[in-house]
Amino acid sequence: MSNPQQAGAVVVHGGAGAPKENEDGCVLAARRALAQLEANGDALDAAILAVTTLEDDGRFNAGSGSSLGLDGETIEMDAAIMDTRGRLGTVACVRDVKNPVKLARAIADTPHVMLAGEGAQRFARSVGIPGGAPISEHQRAQHRELMKELAGSVPAMPGVDNRMFERLWNYKTPLQLPKSRACDTVGAVVRDPSGHFAVAVSTGGSAPSLLGRVGDSPIIGSGFYAGSLGAIAATGVGEHIIRHLLARTVYGWIEHGMALDEALKRGVDLFDKNVEVGLIGVTRTEAASYDNQGMPYSKMTQR
Repeated sequence: MSNPQQAGAVVVHGGAGAPKENEDGCVLAARRALAQLEANGDALDAAILAVTTLEDDGRFNAGSGSSLGLDGETIEMDAAIMDTRGRLGTVACVRDVKNPVKLARAIADTPHVMLAGEGAQRFARSVGIPGGAPISEHQRAQHRELMKELAGSVPAMPGVDNRMFERLWNYKTPLQLPKSRACDTVGAVVRDPSGHFAVAVSTGGSAPSLLGRVGDSPIIGSGFYAGSLGAIAATGVGEHIIRHLLARTVYGWIEHGMALDEALKRGVDLFDKNVEVGLIGVTRTEAASYDNQGMPYSKMTQR
C-alpha cells in the first residue's frame, strides 16, 4: 500500500447540525493535524491531534464541551481510533476524562479493543490522562435549553416522544422539567504520505438520553472505519447510524469502485431528512465531506 509520491490529506468535522460559526475550530484542528503529519508522517497521530484540539475547544460536543446528562450533572463520553497499521481502540460511557480520544489510543495498546465506564476511567488515571474540566456555563446553558424542549411538544430527538424519557428515567435524581440538542460527534480522517489511513472520533454523548447510553462513535463500522482504501467518520443521531453500520457501508461502496463524493452522499441519503447526518472521508486520491443539515468542517492537503 506504500506510495511515497502521495500527498497527505486531512478532513475534520465538528458535528452534524453544529453551528457553522464554529468552523474556525475545525480549521485550527486541521492545520495542527497537517503540521503533525508533516512532522512524523503518521496518520493516526495527526487524526488524534485534530480531535484533541476539538475536545479542548469547549464549543463542540466532545471533551470539555460534552453535553450534560438529563440530571444536569453527569457527563458520559465515547471515543474511538483506528488505522491501517493495526491500531484500534474504543472507549464508552467514560466520565471525568479530559481527552477520551487519547484514552482510546491508550486502549489500543492493551490486550483489549474497548473499555467502558469506571474501568475505563481507572485505566485513564493509570496511564496519566487527567480528569475533565469543570462544567462550563456553555454546557449548563445547553442543558437548560434542552429541558425547555423536553417540556414542549416538539420531539427533542427525532422520532421519539419526549415523555418516553420521563417514563424510562434511570438517573439518581428526579426528573425536573421546566430547540437544542446534542447528538453530534467530532472526528478526523487522515491519509498519510505513505498511503496509510486513520480515523479518530469523540463525542460527549446524546441529549436527551438515558444514563449509560452508548451511540455510534465507539462502535466499529458504525461511527468510524479505516481500511486499505480509505477512512470514514460519521456524525449525527447514533441510534440511526448504528442501524445502517454507516461507516462500513460507505467504505463497502468504495471497495466496489464508487467515488468518495458519491459514496458519502449515498450514505447520508439513507436517512430521513429530519435526521441530522454527516460524513467525512479520505481515499487514495480523494478527500471530502457531505451532510444534510449543515456541519462545520475543514479539508486540507499537503502541497
